[in-house]
Amino acid sequence: MQAVWLVVMGVSGCGKSSLGQALAADLGLPLIEGDDFHPPANIAKMSNGIPLDDEDRAGWLATLGDELVKRPGGAVLTCSSLKRAYRNRLRAAVPTLRFVFMDISRAEAQARVEARAGEHFFSTSLVDNQFATLESPIGEAGVLPVSAVDPLTALTATVRHWLAAAPSTAA
Repeated sequence: MQAVWLVVMGVSGCGKSSLGQALAADLGLPLIEGDDFHPPANIAKMSNGIPLDDEDRAGWLATLGDELVKRPGGAVLTCSSLKRAYRNRLRAAVPTLRFVFMDISRAEAQARVEARAGEHFFSTSLVDNQFATLESPIGEAGVLPVSAVDPLTALTATVRHWLAAAPSTAA
């Protein structure tokens, strides 16, 4: 398989990290966990229930784009990528970048974020903000929407099939 750069995206609680880990292992690619690259100020804001704005995310997205470029053999990145402008910023770094959009209901995302309270810095009070910020990527080139409630094995197989169907394009 030729180099693949893939972003697993969606609101908090959709399962980006779980699917990202599964895909990285399945595809033999390095995993870039987007949350690991937030600056301390961003983490403090989110921990205190304060949503990030475009300015807060700008440096983070630039760093993630740089991390993708540092991996010429491809990579799997977990990143919310809530707005089209954020996705386009990452695409500017790697034009063949593809996105897997983990679609989930507000109620399911809220339940998942509440279940991991104390294990993750993201405040449960921010789930509504995530949905308000989300600009659905459905219909954009290079985006595969999947149901976040499907089993990981099924999601991994779906993504692998999608990648194999059009290996040399971003569509």
